[in-house]
Amino acid sequence: MNQQYFAEEPSTPSSPEPARLDVRGLSLRVTTDAGVFARGRLDKGTRVLLEHAPEPERGGDLLDLGCGWGPIALWLATIRRRSTVWAVDVNTRALALVEENARAAGLGNVRACRPDEVPDDVRFTGMWSNPPIRGGKAALHDLLLQWLPRVDGPSHLVVAKHLGSDSLARWLGDQGYRVSRLSSNAGFRVLEVVLDAGGGTER
Repeated sequence: MNQQYFAEEPSTPSSPEPARLDVRGLSLRVTTDAGVFARGRLDKGTRVLLEHAPEPERGGDLLDLGCGWGPIALWLATIRRRSTVWAVDVNTRALALVEENARAAGLGNVRACRPDEVPDDVRFTGMWSNPPIRGGKAALHDLLLQWLPRVDGPSHLVVAKHLGSDSLARWLGDQGYRVSRLSSNAGFRVLEVVLDAGGGTER
């Protein structure tokens, strides 16, 4: 596990590398960097999420949790230009990349910020996330319990099967969420998570 992805200030010296974001009709030139997840590429898990998760059903505030250099936020901001897309990460280098990439793409509806910079009264109509699984189960659970209650619509998570996607789905069901598996592709599950008074997990 590369701990620097979860640090506010990566220890690795900055070394920007250009890349392309080509997915689901979106084609952008982007900048990535050392110390930020998936330098120089769109990682497999995020690609699976973007190719198989549904588009936002409505506008409003949308959340990309653990945004990295911003592929999910850029996709959301492109297809919902009247929405505000919150790209949230603890890594300040990642947030700077999101701002740079959104500016280069002409997307003025992306707000890159640390978790504590999101106003408490902001609620989201949907969330899309490749969450930081390698940060540990306890940290992941805390993160999801912090943000899922602020989402009024469906949340979409991509999780590698070998890193516990099925156990995470069961745990979310125990927390009162209805969890549906939308896709299983390239070793990754795409999960849709919706608050449900009855709880439960759909297979």
